[in-house]
Amino acid sequence: MSDDPIPRFDVIKNSDFEPAIRQGIYEENDEIRSITNCISRPTFANTIEKLDSAGELLERVTDVFYNLLNAASDEEKEQLAEKFTPILAAHQNNIMLNQDLFLRVKYVYTHPLKSLSPEKLRLTEKIYRSFRRSGAMLKGEDRKQFRKLTEEASKLTLQFQTNLLHARKKFSLNIIGKDMLDGVPETVLDTAAATARENGENGWTITLDEPVYMPVLTYCNNRELRRALYMAYHGVCLRKGEDCNTEICKDIVNVRQKMAQLLGYKSFADYVLEERMAGSKNNVYRMFSDLLEHYSDPARKEVSQVERYAKSMEGEDFELQPWDFAYYSHKLKLSLFDIDSEMLRPYFELSKVKEGIFNLATKLYGIRFSINPDIPVYAGGVTAYDVVDKNKTLLGVLFLDLHPRKGKQGGAWMTTYSPQYISEKKNHRPCVAIVTNFTPPTPQRPSLLTLGEVTTFLHEFGHALHGLMANTVYRSQSGTNVLWDFVELPSQIMENFAVEKKFLSTFAQHYQTGEPLPEELIDKIVRSRNFNVAYSTMRQVSYGLLDMAYYTLEEPLGGNIEEFEHKAMQPAQLLPEVENTCMTVQFGHIMSGGYAAGYYSYKWAELLEADAFGEFKEHGTFSKETAERFRNCILSKGNTEPPMELYKQFRGKEPSIDAMLERDGIQKRQ
Repeated sequence: MSDDPIPRFDVIKNSDFEPAIRQGIYEENDEIRSITNCISRPTFANTIEKLDSAGELLERVTDVFYNLLNAASDEEKEQLAEKFTPILAAHQNNIMLNQDLFLRVKYVYTHPLKSLSPEKLRLTEKIYRSFRRSGAMLKGEDRKQFRKLTEEASKLTLQFQTNLLHARKKFSLNIIGKDMLDGVPETVLDTAAATARENGENGWTITLDEPVYMPVLTYCNNRELRRALYMAYHGVCLRKGEDCNTEICKDIVNVRQKMAQLLGYKSFADYVLEERMAGSKNNVYRMFSDLLEHYSDPARKEVSQVERYAKSMEGEDFELQPWDFAYYSHKLKLSLFDIDSEMLRPYFELSKVKEGIFNLATKLYGIRFSINPDIPVYAGGVTAYDVVDKNKTLLGVLFLDLHPRKGKQGGAWMTTYSPQYISEKKNHRPCVAIVTNFTPPTPQRPSLLTLGEVTTFLHEFGHALHGLMANTVYRSQSGTNVLWDFVELPSQIMENFAVEKKFLSTFAQHYQTGEPLPEELIDKIVRSRNFNVAYSTMRQVSYGLLDMAYYTLEEPLGGNIEEFEHKAMQPAQLLPEVENTCMTVQFGHIMSGGYAAGYYSYKWAELLEADAFGEFKEHGTFSKETAERFRNCILSKGNTEPPMELYKQFRGKEPSIDAMLERDGIQKRQ
């Protein structure tokens, strides 16, 4: 296998994946046999280390394949995924349920050598627990049942993901009369007009892609259109049809519940949280309780303020609905702070934002980014960058894939094509990608971002830095391979820079005139940062409560999904419930992603980052010394030490909710 961490997208074809996956399975099976056939006493070197390095080819191939399935899918890839997802699940089961292999791992785990470094001990513990948590200690029928359930779970999550992609991409609304789009910014209309032309239509075509959906909901004066779009977005995959996810969601929840209970846990949440910083569902609910206590009253006041403003415009009989909230919130924010996203767009031209974020990393860490046109990319609009460390050595390769396309999932994420690790005294550098769905350029103007999109860019860039700055021996401990409720710390801490005056002043300038973002607008950004902050927190809490409601179940889920959802989210519900809408059937994070029983992680990490960013504020926005400690204590360490220990090494103390309350302007209850 090539030592090059960069996939050869210029020669990779869909037809290459099947033989490559089969070869990867063959090679890993051979590597596993060499471990189990070893006649020497099990040691870290001949068992744990060999196991950690096994399957490298298969990992490389599947990383490329599944990343492309999300970023550049087509019918052929979907068919391959349907074919190989169960095969790969069975292959993983064959490894984790291999008794001879497990006994060797168990021997090393129960006979630790004093000479092993903490990193090696942690890896040993991690691998042993992964076997135990993957059914290695099950016997007879329970083993067979667990194998069946894991393979079923992989099929279900793939089907969920495919249905959601198809349903969202299937929807489009062609509008001929421009008056229906009154209030919608020209930047959005240009995008909608370009989509119409691509589809061979006249006028404007509205899709459920984020750069169109959210601005229409925020700016469009036509309430019926806002309602229709809201219902379309929140109703996908709900009703019977080829893309329906209602029964699939029930099956996913129930299969995971059965898996956990076979392993001796009461619920899937108990199983998951054993391997998280939170530790238990009680600690998760305690955090939700704290957030509800401090944020629910301010959130109700925020909603009430928006409703009063809407009534002042529409009359006392007006009833605020979910499709109205973004619209009247925007109007209220404009009246209070004289600022909205569209005022800022001209100053956030994508190439300048990118330059600003890259320069931020240079100021903090000394690293530099340069386009490498010789690196092949997987789709038009994707750009590859060499990332060079301050000592001028290659840190890694970064792909940027920033705009919507056919076959691309919505949302934003960072992904790893090849991780950092050290072998034979060589430090193998990583290849990572940032994938987003930012406002695309049009014939009329370049890509102009909202402040929210700038924040998203910073968020995913934080994940990318976590991957790029990894410096661990073992790939399974490298970069973002940390506990799930710790992984969002590097990303969320970067979001803080979006409202930092010193940062904004380094790049934000008008795309036509070159005029810097006016000081008064920056002040307005800072003053308005906490607008509806409590409402946003309650929305996140409601999603977390829904996630925990599903995965703390100890009996099979049945009945009506919509009713279950409404009941679960009720403690944090602020707006009227709407029939024929459902979050669950499109909640990829907890159904097909890695956040099942883990959506709380976003708020958990926010507690950490609010406190951690205090270190930057205390020592200066661009403090190289603070950044270097963050790199050495957090970014480079991966999962080599317990995350709270790493956090304390950086901050000198454990975090509390106080920093987040202070930042959000929320009074702490005594």
